[in-house]
Amino acid sequence: SPSLVMATRRLRAFKRWMKSNGFEWSNALEFVDTPEQGIAVKALCQMNEGDVVAKMPKQACLTIKTSGASDIIESACLGGYLGLAVAIMYERSLGEDSTWAGYLQLLPQQESLPLVWTLDEVSHLLCGTELQQTVQEDKALVYEDWKENILPLLDSEPSRLNPAFFSVEQYFAAKSLISSRSFEIDDYHGFGMVPLADLFNHKTGAEDVHFTALSSNDESEDDADDGIVDEEALAQNSSMDKTENGVVSDTECSSVTEDDTSMLEMVMIKDVSTGTEVFNTYGLLGNAALLHRYGFTEQDNTYDIVNIDMELVLEWCSSLFSDRHSRSRISLWRRLGYSGDSENSEYFEISFDGEPQIELIILLHIIFLPDDVYHKLDLSVAVTGNRHESSEKTTFLNGDIFPHSNESNMSKKPLMTKEICTALLSLADIRESLYGLKSIEDDMEELKKCSFVGDRKVYHSLVLRISERKIIQKLRNYASKSCKITNPSSARKKLKRTA
Repeated sequence: SPSLVMATRRLRAFKRWMKSNGFEWSNALEFVDTPEQGIAVKALCQMNEGDVVAKMPKQACLTIKTSGASDIIESACLGGYLGLAVAIMYERSLGEDSTWAGYLQLLPQQESLPLVWTLDEVSHLLCGTELQQTVQEDKALVYEDWKENILPLLDSEPSRLNPAFFSVEQYFAAKSLISSRSFEIDDYHGFGMVPLADLFNHKTGAEDVHFTALSSNDESEDDADDGIVDEEALAQNSSMDKTENGVVSDTECSSVTEDDTSMLEMVMIKDVSTGTEVFNTYGLLGNAALLHRYGFTEQDNTYDIVNIDMELVLEWCSSLFSDRHSRSRISLWRRLGYSGDSENSEYFEISFDGEPQIELIILLHIIFLPDDVYHKLDLSVAVTGNRHESSEKTTFLNGDIFPHSNESNMSKKPLMTKEICTALLSLADIRESLYGLKSIEDDMEELKKCSFVGDRKVYHSLVLRISERKIIQKLRNYASKSCKITNPSSARKKLKRTA
């Protein structure tokens, strides 16, 4: 097919570019490219742990330092991902004259991250998910970045910068490539685009090959300018929008040799047998993080979580108690040291198996305290000061032991009273309502009909919604089961009555 021929050409051009720029890669690697799936790296023969299968010269990576726009970027004091975006847009503007032309022609215009979806798509497809608000905020921040930092560049360097390549759309496209493909190289280069390393697809918790930057000392973690790519940059591309059916000579399978400190390496960390795909990993991430940063999801991802925001707890609380009651109890909970650092972004994690964070159970417990017990505890906190200043690990309250936040692995069972179980069921209903009128069964039916290739946005947003809603179901099961365990006597009474 024409698309396959085009893909083959692109991949051949990329290999020629790599050879002329000093890249080395093992004969055991095969680059397979299909129009549907994009590029995957497969093993032509058995590959063993410890094999160095690729070497990428640092000077051939596209970074703020190596780009032809480095002087413009530095004089404008643009660092981090903002500077890297300018480097990408600048090199794209040069076309065939760019040092990276052979690499850039292999990349998609943009990766299909929610960041580059329309606002309508975000509000419709991500409705109720952990990502909806985050992506809306991202889009606003990225637009502001463009207006404040990129537009002024066009005025200061009119002869060197082509406005067509520095539009807001081009900036969003560059940001999507950085989010899904960039790596942290070293202290000098910072983050950059690493050709060849970004061809390996991701699989959570199943890393075959590891990206190694031979840098001077530990990279600083807090280098991001807008927090969109905030995971350690083991990052590279998603399995989407890649290219081609690699024509690799079937010569003997060998590892790349020679040590060179100006090189980055891909090293096998486990044995891989002939014909199987070789995976890198971007970290142990749930589907919300994977879709946000890389544009894809994985079914049955055990790192998925759901958050219940403090706003939802307040909403539930207002149906049972006065506003004053709710706010005073939450205030006490905070003074006891359970709220972490920030009151602005308080939320409670529900883990993959449906178990709520202990801080939520303790908050509910405090909300349900009888007035006399609450006043006694409130007074003792006022006298002794903030919990964080105390060396005690636990608070004794009404015969119960409250573990400190750091002791989260302590058993929640003693705290799971019937009223707390009922509260958790109500919170599950409120959180579920955010997804709109469609049931989880409707979502699952739609996913069955959905094409992974043709409807990527719909497909991955459905996987995210369904995985989150399954966790909410598990939270309901957890609460129902806990009621039965903690109230065996009431269960017996019910049995007697029905008998």
